Amino acid sequence: MKRSTDRILTTHTGSLPRPRDLLGLLQDREAGRLSDEAPLHEGTRVAVFDVVKKQMETGLSVINDGEQGRADYTVYVKDRLTGFSGDSTPWPNPDAAEFPEWTEMARQFAPPFQRRPACTGPVAWKDWPAVERDIRNLKDAAAAAGADEVFMTSPSPGQIGRFLQNRYYATDEEYLYTLADVMKREYQAIVGAGFILQVDCPDLALGRHTQFAHLTIEEFRRVAAMHVEVLNHAVADIPADRMRMHLCWASTGGPHHRDVPLRDIVDVVIKARPGAFVISGANPRHEHEWKVWKDVPLPEGKILVAGVIDSTTNFIEHPELVAERIARYASVVGRENVIAGVDCGFGTFAGRVQVDTNIVWHKLRSLVEGARVASAELW
Repeated sequence: MKRSTDRILTTHTGSLPRPRDLLGLLQDREAGRLSDEAPLHEGTRVAVFDVVKKQMETGLSVINDGEQGRADYTVYVKDRLTGFSGDSTPWPNPDAAEFPEWTEMARQFAPPFQRRPACTGPVAWKDWPAVERDIRNLKDAAAAAGADEVFMTSPSPGQIGRFLQNRYYATDEEYLYTLADVMKREYQAIVGAGFILQVDCPDLALGRHTQFAHLTIEEFRRVAAMHVEVLNHAVADIPADRMRMHLCWASTGGPHHRDVPLRDIVDVVIKARPGAFVISGANPRHEHEWKVWKDVPLPEGKILVAGVIDSTTNFIEHPELVAERIARYASVVGRENVIAGVDCGFGTFAGRVQVDTNIVWHKLRSLVEGARVASAELW
């Protein structure tokens, strides 16, 4: 994994807007209406080539496939693994009761299609070729575009367990370790293909005010510590510098006043093996948390991919503001340990549009320009 040795590198979090024709095919598959998946596979390949080319033209340093062929960043595994059926029970949403008007407004951003089954049987691989297609598409697209540093996302065991609830294994811990033993094949394949593995772990932050809202903070910290141990088990054979992990408090706009402070969980999070932490830092609830790193040293050899672009608003950040945000992080962890990133995905759930597609690319160009401004000041 490259460091910012002579300039501030740039990246994003994973999902990027998908073309409308591909969204229609994804919707048909989720609804069980897709009798022939060949058009979906071809449409995904075309979309991956296009989104990789756009990222390179935008000037991003570390790029990916934009998660083009997935309906979302976690539940896609239900089609690749055995053991899932029925429906998971939605976790409580305390904001819905407290802010009914906001809840009504937020419905316009709800994914138009998504089924979250539960784990009702043994988990194992049933569609490994789907992983191979993802890898082949990104490898070919990256080669065609001349991309040097490339990452691919995959959900952590704890995140899968958050969306696809356990109704089969004796304990949640047994369920997560089983997921870890199964998903490690995907993790290792991603790294084996020459990509950086990004493991998505919103369960470590977002889980606090949803799945584990009933726990005390100390009880949640113990759960989070177990999730980190499970993740470390899954990636034990992968070099730390070939991995990064993403932490966030949800990809949606909203009150966020129940978000667990980074300070309350950071000591747990930094025990994870991946060599970089991708953490939200641009939205109004968490922008101030760059200060946390004054008191909690970034572990030796680790990199901080700091969110300096908000993925939930249609404001296009000014490059000077982006540069200021980068400089703050550089002042506490060192310029070589900072990569400029985005808080969360822009297309976390296919079909849910919070930010206009054209604005997404404007925001990413602002990210690149802000990193250029910061680099001129820091070197």
